[in-house]
Amino acid sequence: MRALIQRVAQARVEVANEMVGAIEQGLLVFLGIEEADEAVDEEWLERKIVNMRLFDDAQGVMNKSVLETGGSILVVSQFTLHANLKKGNRPSYNRAAKPEIAIPKYESFVKRLKLSLGADKVKTGEFGAEMQISLVNNGPVTIWADSKNKEGK
Repeated sequence: MRALIQRVAQARVEVANEMVGAIEQGLLVFLGIEEADEAVDEEWLERKIVNMRLFDDAQGVMNKSVLETGGSILVVSQFTLHANLKKGNRPSYNRAAKPEIAIPKYESFVKRLKLSLGADKVKTGEFGAEMQISLVNNGPVTIWADSKNKEGK
């Protein structure tokens, strides 16, 4: 599983001009799933995101997690995070899981986040839909996490 995580002051996702998910302070998580992802990948990434210290403490140091600040998370599925640019100019997405495999993994990941933060603190986009995402990146703070490459190389 791959995630592009952005600390946001606010974020919202719309489908067909209707808002389907919105948060104030928290994290916008773009989530890419591949067929090889297993429960261990899901557990690692969920734990990392919830506990990652990306929010300022009283001294202005990024020393608090979304869990500690009471922030929210907006999760948006994004198969393009598994783009392969090795050959040619058109990205290949052959590592991205097909919907019949990705949807249950996506839903399970979201369920884990809800168990950690509370159901009211986790919002989502609409899997597979053409979405318009609006955000105010706070920082900016943007982190890349990959359960298959935990060192971030």
